[in-house]
Amino acid sequence: MPNITAIFSDVGGVLLSNGWDRDMRRTFAQKYHLDWEEFEGRHELVSMAFEVGQITLDHYLDCAIFHRPRDFSKQEVRDYIFACSTAKAGSLALFARLAQRRACFLATLNNEPRELNQYRIEHFGLRNTFAAFFSSCYLGVAKPDAAIYRVALEISSRAPEESLFIDDRPLNLECAARLGMRTVLFRNAAQLERDLHEAGVEV
Repeated sequence: MPNITAIFSDVGGVLLSNGWDRDMRRTFAQKYHLDWEEFEGRHELVSMAFEVGQITLDHYLDCAIFHRPRDFSKQEVRDYIFACSTAKAGSLALFARLAQRRACFLATLNNEPRELNQYRIEHFGLRNTFAAFFSSCYLGVAKPDAAIYRVALEISSRAPEESLFIDDRPLNLECAARLGMRTVLFRNAAQLERDLHEAGVEV
């Protein structure tokens, strides 16, 4: 089996908390007294367009929340969404060590709306560790669609069998594996380090 020369990692759930998931939206709806069913239903109608970069955060907020007058501002919602992001310190430290070794090409491969993705890259200093960011908002396609893995491999000029993909969702891993990528299901940083070692990647 070829040595691993490239590692692609999910962001939300592996390196950081999820960006704007169902639990976060429910907490937001409770705090700001939104009708949960209406809010979530409208979110679902525009969420894919939001994730693949077809609409902006401002447009998303108009569709999902500000279709009627509110007693809070869009800026409050933006600030709330961004503040939901927290680091998984163990994972970030592990990838920082990998970057120092310079043994593998390191990139992220994630589903994220553009503004939130850019905020998280900047705020958590991900450019210090990762060489490329293959995000749904830039590529116009989202996991688990096979096209996002194929594009990431083609742009990085990597063969699937020398590439390893890390994610916390089995379906995303299954779709990557169908293309021949090697995969690791993320649970925590200690487990990830063990799995990388078993795959021949020293941290």
